[in-house]
Order: sequence, then structure tokens, then C-alpha cells
Amino acid sequence: MTATVNRTDVTGQMIIAGNPVQGSGTTIHGIDPATGHQLEPGFAHGDDRDVDAACAAAAEAFAPYRATTSEERARFLETIADNIEALGDTLIARVCAESGLPQGRVTGEVGRTSGQLRLFAGVLRDGGWNGARIDPALPDRTPLPRADIRQRKVPLGPVAVFGASNFPLAFSVAGGDTASALAAGCPVVVKAHDAHPGTSELVGRAIADAVASTGMPAGTFSLLFGSGRGLGTALVTDPRIKAVGFTGSRSGGTALVAAAAGRPEPIPVYAEMSSINPVFLLENALTTRGAELGRAFVGSLTLGSGQFCTNPGLVIAVDGPGLTSFVESARAAVAESTPTPMLTPNIAGCYADGVTALSGAATVEARGTESDAPNTGRAALFSAAADTFLGSEVLQQEVFGSSSLIVRCRDAEQVRAVAAKLEGQLTATVHVDDADLDEAGRLLPVLELKAGRILFNGWPTGVEVGHAMVHGGPHPATSDSRTTSVGSLAIERFLRPVAYQDVPSSLLPAAIADGNPDQLWRRIDGRLTQA
Repeated sequence: MTATVNRTDVTGQMIIAGNPVQGSGTTIHGIDPATGHQLEPGFAHGDDRDVDAACAAAAEAFAPYRATTSEERARFLETIADNIEALGDTLIARVCAESGLPQGRVTGEVGRTSGQLRLFAGVLRDGGWNGARIDPALPDRTPLPRADIRQRKVPLGPVAVFGASNFPLAFSVAGGDTASALAAGCPVVVKAHDAHPGTSELVGRAIADAVASTGMPAGTFSLLFGSGRGLGTALVTDPRIKAVGFTGSRSGGTALVAAAAGRPEPIPVYAEMSSINPVFLLENALTTRGAELGRAFVGSLTLGSGQFCTNPGLVIAVDGPGLTSFVESARAAVAESTPTPMLTPNIAGCYADGVTALSGAATVEARGTESDAPNTGRAALFSAAADTFLGSEVLQQEVFGSSSLIVRCRDAEQVRAVAAKLEGQLTATVHVDDADLDEAGRLLPVLELKAGRILFNGWPTGVEVGHAMVHGGPHPATSDSRTTSVGSLAIERFLRPVAYQDVPSSLLPAAIADGNPDQLWRRIDGRLTQA
């Protein structure tokens, strides 16, 4: 029997198939980064037995959960969204306390999280996710007849999701990975991030309550706490887990990819890991609005203490008067910027180490104002010649926070050469005026091979959750550049195609059945139709 706990309580417990479970391992606490104070209650890490219990419940739930209708799963996702919003000020206060984020940012993230869930409810009702295709039988075709062949997509199985540190809601327990996996028909086991345990429990209970109230199998969702290299590896290597969603560090992501690849049955890991999000300032744009671009760039750089995965960590441009104007403006804006709390003491420490490393390899252009408050991220702006950049591993590494490097190039050809040498990125930004379009046309094919999202005359911070968005990119931005973790296409990560050849009509799934009972758009003999 499932124990009853008030939805707004924070108890320090995990949730396995609807039941609160007390861990037996190391106890951790949330930390208010703005003060350094420890938050109650403590959360004890789980162990291999908890992983086994959660995975067993997910495996048991898989068959009945994947058999639910699109409408039933859509209502389930909407109920999760309603439950999260119903937490109101209780949730917002806990997120603010555990992250140091301002209330406005957290309120917006609540909306983004519930919006993602409702987006996938709409995807389910649309039905296109089935990928229905039918090649009707051609018994009279010569020299050989064609069988009746039909295709649809089916869920992979239970999915492990790792909560992110920098988005306590939108990339965490009920974030995009969880929403898209549940939409696909996959039970989810979440490993919560230690940076925001109370937030994770509150959201986890909102999901568990939705499981119960909509009649979904109890094992559809579980929430665990534990060390990444211990419990996380046990979760990824459990044979009942069939895919992984991860947002975090490059070292953590590559470790999970290796663990998943080393299983007797390798599974896909969709890991978002590292991106410095280059910004290319072309000549005429710099000449006409260099100072304006400098101010706007710093606004994007320092947003959220630079802790978005899309903050611009690199600026690439031809050296000259326009770049000088940009740098002068950016220097002034950085110097006026006020440090704000970073998400955790560990992130603040890593940022300080990264800035120190850059200081030894590049010219320091500007620093933000100093602060005596704990765990703050003081903005930093550096510059280096392109030749120096290309020869330095330190300068090409991500520094997670409000730090950026300006790369000074000799000419447009060297700008393209720098672009070609970059690692994979989530985003690449280009600022142009009309007179720059020819050069932009030469740069664009290079960027297509480097980034998942290319944007012109904007800034990369801010990721629209919609149908056309790509939040992914070549390694090390993500472990699989063919997918996205944001937007409706994310559901495809947790599906696979199955062909049905000459299957009796009474056994065909509704998506590919004769008469099209669900009125889906289907590709019949190559033609898209609702027939």
C-alpha cells in the first residue's frame, strides 16, 4: 500500500513506485548558495538495492504503461503539470533557497516545465509520433509480389534520467527528458541532483500523485538520490534500463556513455555535456553597431551568472576598429556587472579555477565588481589572438559561468579556420548586416557541421520550447548529434520503428490498422494521407 504524505512536505525521502523510501547511505543537504547555510531535512543516498527495486518496478510497469492510449498518457502529463503548478509558493521558495536563483527566474522555469509537459500532451493527441507508414500488398507485382508491410514506432522501455544542476525544474525531475520519455510510453527512474534535493522531492511527489490519480502503473515513476559514480552507474548498467537522459558535466556524461556501451546489451545515452557557444561578429555589423553589440553580449554572458548551457563563452571576429569599439563597450559593461550567487559552492569553485586558468593563458580585458558574499561568480572577459587560441587547450575549454574569450582574427579566412577547428556546440551565433551576407554564406556551411542551432542577430541564451527547436549538437555538446533534448522531436529518442509484415488485420495496432480508427496522418504507399 502506498503511504500517504502531504504533497507540500519535504521529508528527505526517495520515492520508489509511489512509496516513500528512506535511504541508508551518505546524508546530504541542500545548501543556500546565497548564504552558505545548510537546509533541512537531510537526504540519505540510496544504494544498489534501491536501484534494483526502482528498476524492477519500472520493468513491471512497462507493459501496461505502453499499452495506455495516447489520450490517457496526455491526461497523465497534464495532471503532472497541474500538480506542479499547484505547489505554488512552496515550490518556488524551495527552489530559490536551494539554487540562489531569483524568484522571477524560478517562476518562469515553473511555467516552462509545465509547458513542456503540456506540449507533449499535444504531441500525443496529434498522433504523428507514431510514424505510421503502410506499403499495401501488391500480389500481382512482377517479377515478385510485395507483402503488406506496415510500420509504427514503439517505446524502448524504462528510461533513466539524471537531473541537471543548472535548471532545478526544466531539466530535472519533471523536465524535458522525463516528459518526452513518459510521452513515448517509457517508465522513468530519475536520479535527482544533490544540488536541489528538496525541490526534487516536491516535484517527484507531484509526479507520483499524478501516477496514482490517473491510474497509471505504480512503477511508471521513481525518484532516487545517490552519488553519480555509484548509484548512477548502477542505474545505467541495470539490464532493465533501455535508455538514458543526462544533462551535466563532460566527465559525467562520458562516464555514463562508456558504462552504457560496456553493457552486454548497449543502450543509447542522450547526454548534454559541454558547449562554449561561439559568437561570430562579421565586419559590417561590427562597424555599424560594435558598441551596441558589446553591451548586449555582456547581458547574455552574465544572465543567470553565466550558468545557462548556452551562455556565449567565445567571441570570434576580425581585429580592427569595429572590434575595438565592441571590446571597449563590453569592458565597461563587465566592469559594472554585479556578482550573483552561483548554484552551488562546487560550481562557484570550479568557475574560479577556470577563470584562474584563463588568466594565465589570455589577456584579461575586464572583471566584474568584487563581492564578499559567498559562492558568487564575478564576470570575466579575456582576449587572445587566433593563433594563440588554436594552439591552446586551456583556451578552448568550457568555463561554466560568466566568463568569455574574444578571439582576434587576421581576416575572414582565419575566422572560418577558427570555426572549422571548434568542437561541437549547442549553438553558434552570427551577427551580420546586409553587406555581410556573402561572407555569412561562406561561414554557414562550416557552422552546420559544428552546432545544433545557428542563430543570426540574436543571443543564444533562451531556448524556445517548440516543434522546430534543436537543443543538441556534435560531441562534446551532446553524445548523439542526431537528437534534441528540447522540443517535440525529443520524443523520438525513446522510440524505435517496428515493421509488421502480413500481420492479420485483427492483430494490427490502431495506428496502422485498416480504416485508420485514430484518424492519423499516415504515409500510405509513400503518400501522406488521413485515409
